[in-house]
Amino acid sequence: MTRLAQLQSWVDQVAALTQCDSVHWCTGTEEENRELIQQQLKTGGLIELNQETHPGCYLHRSDPADVARVEQLTFVCTSNKEDAGRNNNWMEPSAARARMNELFSGCMQGRTLYVIPYCMGPIDSPLSRCGVEITDSPYVVVNMRLMTRMGNPALRRIEKEGRFVRGLHSIGTLDPERRFIMHFPESLEIQSFGSGYGGNALLGKKCHALRIASHQARSEGWLAEHMLILGVENPQGEVHYIAAAFPSACGKTNLAMLIPPASYPGWKVWTIGDDICWMRLGDDGRFWAINPEAGFFGVAPGTSQETNANAMAMLHKDTIFTNVGLTADNQPWWEGKDSNRPVTDWQGRPYDPSKGPAAHPNSRFTVSSSRCPSYSEKAEASEGVPISAIIFGGRRERLVPLVLESKSWGHGVLLGAAMASETTAAATGAVGTVRRDPMAMLPFCGYNFADYWTHWLSFGQRPDQLPKIFHVNWFRKDTDHSFMWPGFGENMRVLDWIIQRCSGKAAAVETAIGMVPDQSSLNLEGLGIPTATLQALLEVNTKDWLAEMANISDYLDSYGSRTPAALMEQCHRVTADLS
Repeated sequence: MTRLAQLQSWVDQVAALTQCDSVHWCTGTEEENRELIQQQLKTGGLIELNQETHPGCYLHRSDPADVARVEQLTFVCTSNKEDAGRNNNWMEPSAARARMNELFSGCMQGRTLYVIPYCMGPIDSPLSRCGVEITDSPYVVVNMRLMTRMGNPALRRIEKEGRFVRGLHSIGTLDPERRFIMHFPESLEIQSFGSGYGGNALLGKKCHALRIASHQARSEGWLAEHMLILGVENPQGEVHYIAAAFPSACGKTNLAMLIPPASYPGWKVWTIGDDICWMRLGDDGRFWAINPEAGFFGVAPGTSQETNANAMAMLHKDTIFTNVGLTADNQPWWEGKDSNRPVTDWQGRPYDPSKGPAAHPNSRFTVSSSRCPSYSEKAEASEGVPISAIIFGGRRERLVPLVLESKSWGHGVLLGAAMASETTAAATGAVGTVRRDPMAMLPFCGYNFADYWTHWLSFGQRPDQLPKIFHVNWFRKDTDHSFMWPGFGENMRVLDWIIQRCSGKAAAVETAIGMVPDQSSLNLEGLGIPTATLQALLEVNTKDWLAEMANISDYLDSYGSRTPAALMEQCHRVTADLS
């Protein structure tokens, strides 16, 4: 129950529509969490893992047809179709509501309706925004407890402010033919039916924190971005905070939890967040950012002691694993984890390599951020952290240099808008196809990309304390299809150069597409990278880039008259410099 009449009225309406058996208002307490876990252990929704090696850890298995985001079934419902843009699937709001009301009608018979009040961001931060998710999934409840500030404290803030994002979710019958995720940004509402998968069911995550929040951010003058936030501290105790955008499964979590290599004694990396960043201009003219999430919903395959020791250190306690394999002694396992051998795959079948991997390629772990060894208490700072640099990055085997710096804020917006990356298993569809993914927001921007770029460009008219903008590519390959850059912890060397550029120290060479490192300004001590390889990593091939710029120009122009002229001017300027 709540003192806020509009919230109570909405819950009552949904309870009547869905014909639930009972209503449970989630408090977020440990006792409630234990009860929900025990309930799911009895029903098979969760499987208890080895409590000696993994105390408080459990496995959830999704329906095999419900293992990733469903972009083709995700809609932005605005009064004007152009406001949604060609980057979103669009449905007229009244038609969308009618379709969803039909699906939700009677869908919770025999089930409990859970009311989840939550806060995206620190409870007392002015940058935070609140929401309420109604769901019939106890799996969603225990995950939302890890991923958000959920329960009574959030409810008290909602009752005080009188505003919140409304999210309605039901797993339905998990029928892919009756699965939709609808967003109504004009009224700050989300409706999701037919999926139990994280990004489709944990409505505080992509649905609220990006699609709805990006719309809020434009109207309120801030940015909601698909970015990690990390702090880099030098031996003198100076900390620079960096926000970085990468498409899913392209190394965001690894970078957010990077451990400096031995060549950087005394340096530390602090983790603020690994996926989402909300930024607002402060009175000092700098961007100040919070991580609206309280946990990690990370991709398991490829995570190991070698690739991400910090992640591995936090996954031995109080973690929910989704769609991983199991070893004979009931420990979670995924490809790349260790030398153990799984006996059961993610579908619960005896493991047979001929039938596919033990863990689904998009299998996940959900864990509180505070368990990370590199966790920073600044993640709870109500004012956020000041951002020195913004990094855009993609997965490109060729063409794009290891790192480059934009020549201006407007040019940096072009670097973000032109991002392209090879697709991964985090979304349904073909894997390995190169697609444009501006600011890594293609599946997540809640309105027309052209308007989104205009919003980004508008900050260039503000004071000159804005972050410098960079682009990185860890995935360049040689003619033998081998990676040319070691990546992982060695990416610290690139972060070092970026921070030095922010401080006006490191040398750079101007090219038509941006500033690349002078070869002597990158710390390559102990790497043994041949000079020819380094030259290739930083190469700007004029012929190939002219073709790339023509493609970028066509892409930007495809958004029609709303595409900002200033962005096209940046594109034409780079093309002219290449010619």
